[in-house]
Amino acid sequence: MPPSPSARQFASKGSQRWLQVAVDRAPELLDTPIKSALKLSASTQIEWLSPLRTERFVEYRDSATFTRFNVALPKRSLPDFWPSGGPMWDGLAKTSTSDYLLVEAKAHIPEIVSPRTRASEPAKGRILKSIREVQQDLAPKSVGSVDWTNTFYQYTNRIAHLHFLRQQNGIRAHLVNVYFTNATDVGGPTEQKEWEAAIKVVECYLGLGRHKLGKFSHKIFVDAAPLAALADEAASSQPASAAQVS
Repeated sequence: MPPSPSARQFASKGSQRWLQVAVDRAPELLDTPIKSALKLSASTQIEWLSPLRTERFVEYRDSATFTRFNVALPKRSLPDFWPSGGPMWDGLAKTSTSDYLLVEAKAHIPEIVSPRTRASEPAKGRILKSIREVQQDLAPKSVGSVDWTNTFYQYTNRIAHLHFLRQQNGIRAHLVNVYFTNATDVGGPTEQKEWEAAIKVVECYLGLGRHKLGKFSHKIFVDAAPLAALADEAASSQPASAAQVS
C-alpha cells in the first residue's frame, strides 16, 4: 500500500530533499529572499504549488505546469515551442501580485553541468529551433560559437521556458534559482561566494552576463543547515508505522 500524503517522507538527499523540507517546514526561508529578489512587499503572499506533502511532493512538467498555475497560453502554444518531456520543475509557486515562479534548485556545483539534449527527431529539431530563437534574442553574440544544447543545456532550457512565458505569451513569470549552501549530504558549497563564482562562469560562457530577461531570472541562496534539523524533527514526529512505509 502506498504511503498516505501525511506520511510521505522527504527525498533522501540533495536539492530535492532540501527544497521539499523548506516548502513543507519553513517556507519563510524561501519566501523572504524571493520577495527581496522580486522587490515585493513583505505583505505579499507566496503560495507554494509544489512540492507539497499533500501531493506526495510531485513535480510538474509540460502542460501540467500551466494547468497547476491555472494560466492560459494566449499567443503561442507549448507544443509549437517544445516537445513533451520538457523541464521537470523542482518547484512552482505564485504570488498574490499574480507573478508565477518557476523554481530550479541546486545543492552542489556539479549539478550545474548537465548532458546535452538526448531528444531524437522530430522532437530534437523543434528544441534546436526554439532554443536558437531564444539564444538569438537574449545572447546574439554567442550564436554560432556556443551550443546552448550542450554542456549547460539544463540551464538554457529553463531560460528558454522563461522566455516562452514572459516574452512570447506575456505571462508574469520568473525563474527562481535556489542555491543551497551547507548541503553536507552531497558535499555542497559552504559559502554563497562559491556558488556565485560557478554561476558567473556559466553565464559568461553562454553569453548571459546581461540580457533582457535578467531582471526576471533570480538567484537566492538558502542555508541547508537549519533544514537538516527540521527534517530530523519531522521524521521523529511520524508514527513508527508510517515512518516504515516505503
